[in-house]
Formats: sequence, C-alpha cells, structure tokens
Amino acid sequence: PAVSMETPEVPAATYERRVVRSGAEHYYLRVRLELPDGGARPRVAQFKQLVVSALRELHGEVGAALPVDVLTYEEKTLSAILRVISSGLVKLWSALTLLGFYQNRRCAFRVLQTSPFLLALSGNSRELVLD
Repeated sequence: PAVSMETPEVPAATYERRVVRSGAEHYYLRVRLELPDGGARPRVAQFKQLVVSALRELHGEVGAALPVDVLTYEEKTLSAILRVISSGLVKLWSALTLLGFYQNRRCAFRVLQTSPFLLALSGNSRELVLD
C-alpha cells in the first residue's frame, strides 16, 4: 500500500474583531460651573435650566429633550453630579463645554469626572487629604 506523504491541511487562523462598548444605560458626570466674576449663584432649578438651555443652544429642541438628571448639587461650590442616558453623553458634554454665558455673565462648565458607574464618582484620589 502506498503511504501518503501529504500533510493534512491546517485551517488558516481566523481572527474576529470585537469592539466592546459599555453596556451601561446611563453615564454620570461630575461637573463644576465656574463664574469668575462672582455674583448670584444659581439654585438647583436654575442650574438644571442652564444645562437644558446649553443643550437647546447647541442641539436644538431635540437636544433639550435629552433626559438629564441633577442627582446632587452643591450651591456653595457650584458642583453637581449629572446623569444622562449613554447615547446622550457626547451631546451633553459638548453642550456644557461650549456654554459661555449665564445671565449675561461669563461662565464655564468643567467636566471633572465621568463614568458609567456612579460609585466611581463618590471619591476622587486627587482630592484626598492625608494626615
């Protein structure tokens, strides 16, 4: 009997590219409103209205309809934690970044942290005070 010298054909390696996006339903942003000239500080309702008006200014009525929640707000520091649906993160972030005025006064929003996990915003190692 003849012996076959052929080597069995090895299938070529196959690669599958997988892009994993966060499956989180919401994103959380820690933001701070900066008002360099001082003056009246917005209350929580005015702060929320400022966020909605920033969205409306950049993205129109569709942007203004984006569900954004103010989870916490500190009037003293003008800091807040906002919650937005994941698909609206870029719209919210861009609208806040491009906002320049509050009641005809210069202002700026600073996005300090962002995460799909609210717990991640509960502490910031950069603000940790060691004894």
